[in-house]
Amino acid sequence: MEEKQKKHLAMLERLSKRTQIRSQNPESSSILSRFSHLKTSIESQLAQSQSISSDPSNLKLHINQISQSISDLEKLVAENSYSLPSYDVRTSLKTVSDLKHSLDDLTSQLLPKKKFSFKNKPPTTTTKKDDKDKDCAIPLPKQPPQLSTLLAPRDSPGFRNKTGELLIADFSDSEVGEFTVSDLDSCQVRIIGSVRALFVHGLKNSRVYVGPVTGSVLIEEAVGCVFALASHQIRIHGAKRSDFYLRVRSRPIIEDCSGVRFAPYCLRYEGIEEDLRGTGLDAETGNWSNVDDFRWLRAVQSPNWSVLPENERVGTVEISDLKNGDEEI
Repeated sequence: MEEKQKKHLAMLERLSKRTQIRSQNPESSSILSRFSHLKTSIESQLAQSQSISSDPSNLKLHINQISQSISDLEKLVAENSYSLPSYDVRTSLKTVSDLKHSLDDLTSQLLPKKKFSFKNKPPTTTTKKDDKDKDCAIPLPKQPPQLSTLLAPRDSPGFRNKTGELLIADFSDSEVGEFTVSDLDSCQVRIIGSVRALFVHGLKNSRVYVGPVTGSVLIEEAVGCVFALASHQIRIHGAKRSDFYLRVRSRPIIEDCSGVRFAPYCLRYEGIEEDLRGTGLDAETGNWSNVDDFRWLRAVQSPNWSVLPENERVGTVEISDLKNGDEEI
């Protein structure tokens, strides 16, 4: 009995210290206060939607404003996740997800999509043949765009729809904006220099080695891949059996992932130290192992990710040699 009492008192002491530390962190308290204020405002906007449902034009504008507010709330969490406790990050992201679902339900209820139907036009004797053909044509329902087209502008530079190739981009002399890596199978990607944002979608059995990204990295659907990335924000969705060697300013976020493993950034090329300094990524933060699983809200370790054992890591990856690329930008 005495041993149990000691353990109980020790647990209470740990909880007391944790609460004290949090109360002494004004930055964390300020962020959570802003989050709570924005959340309350969004909930109020959602509640007001019914009252303006009779005016479709104003309702659409209202819903768009709510959508933007939710995006701002999600951005607040992402940009400050490195200074918040892991539990607060997970619960905040869950709140954002719930707000998105509420907005989707409200939109479906108040702005239902028009059902597709055939329209018969009365025949006229004065219509030209070409006009008759146009009138008789059955309009097809608009297909939703593929996810890869939503991630980045269609005209952004990138590598798309390749199999079994070595793909190289060298931006040593200038920084490029968005860069897309999409629909690759058994490829190796080498990006030297800095880009502002990186969008990755639909990769299988591929290796992606990237210099510093000044903004965000968004990865959607990757199976059996290896990534070496340095960025201020990294979000991974739908990855399976993939390894990530990261240097990141904020906590990496994973969603709907399984069998993903993490290790510190391992890339090397001539001039990388200068590129990392220029993008504020020269210091190791240790966040590569501080992963937030959006779908795992329990206090125990998520089973969907793990630290890559040192004896299984690839070591330093050198990509300075650009002579063997099958395709180069």
